[in-house]
Amino acid sequence: MRIGFIGLGRMGANMVRRLVRDEHEIMVYNRTPEKSKEIEAEGEGAKATYSIEELVGHLEKPRAVWVMVPAGDATEAQIEELLEHLEPGDTIIDGGNTNFHDDVRRHVALKEKGIHYVDAGTSGGIWGLQVGYCLMVGGDREAVEPLEPIFTTLAPPGGYLHVGGPGAGHYVKMVHNGIEYGLMQAYAEGFEILHASDYELDLEKISDLWNHGSVVRSWLLELATLAFKSSGQDLTSLKGWVADSGEGRWTVQEAIDHDVPAPVITLSLQTRFRSRQDDSYGARVLAALRNEFGGHPVKSS
Repeated sequence: MRIGFIGLGRMGANMVRRLVRDEHEIMVYNRTPEKSKEIEAEGEGAKATYSIEELVGHLEKPRAVWVMVPAGDATEAQIEELLEHLEPGDTIIDGGNTNFHDDVRRHVALKEKGIHYVDAGTSGGIWGLQVGYCLMVGGDREAVEPLEPIFTTLAPPGGYLHVGGPGAGHYVKMVHNGIEYGLMQAYAEGFEILHASDYELDLEKISDLWNHGSVVRSWLLELATLAFKSSGQDLTSLKGWVADSGEGRWTVQEAIDHDVPAPVITLSLQTRFRSRQDDSYGARVLAALRNEFGGHPVKSS
């Protein structure tokens, strides 16, 4: 199948490589042309283009273009530019971490122009080339079905599902990421307890051990083993500063909107915020209050 692909970042480039490996023809475009040239030079199957007009011009009708750029303004601008060149019957696939509300809005706006819109929640990170990407796809059935050869190539067996109508793909991916926040926080707290123990524990071996028959075994735990192996169990080469993509926030907001208690996901999100404070003002207030009412010891800055 021939499609256009916009965005050759860490995930996008490997997605193109996986598609080419299965003999799809991919017209690629990236804001920095060096990335496009690099992918094209790797072998047959990917052709570099240097404008959206050129990319669209190399596609057969009805055209399909996958957008894999940062969510928000960048995706919005890319879709607007595509609309200058696409025609009724064509399809835009957004594979980024878009807010599902934006998907619903875009679906309505593009439908008025006769253009299909598909949202593809994509999980797999930098490992996707090797093991495949989990794809949670939303959109109208008539728009999704013609693209299934692409989805089944990108995904491992059982790793693709059309989960529902417009926005459903990114909605499911949003909650997926919220769950991920909670899982990662539980592992982080558990390993911190082990690290603080009076026992001399080998965390690399313990994390590997838990992946053999334990109820807490997981791919995240495999990644913990790799991290301890590469960086040492003290992780001294890393700073404990943790970003969030926005999907954890949206998951918490959905929980609030639907009166669903989600304390673990909410607290894991708040802990990420705390990781970005070298010297928390709130912690200083706590120390001051304890000193005032109880004369408890404090440390000067």
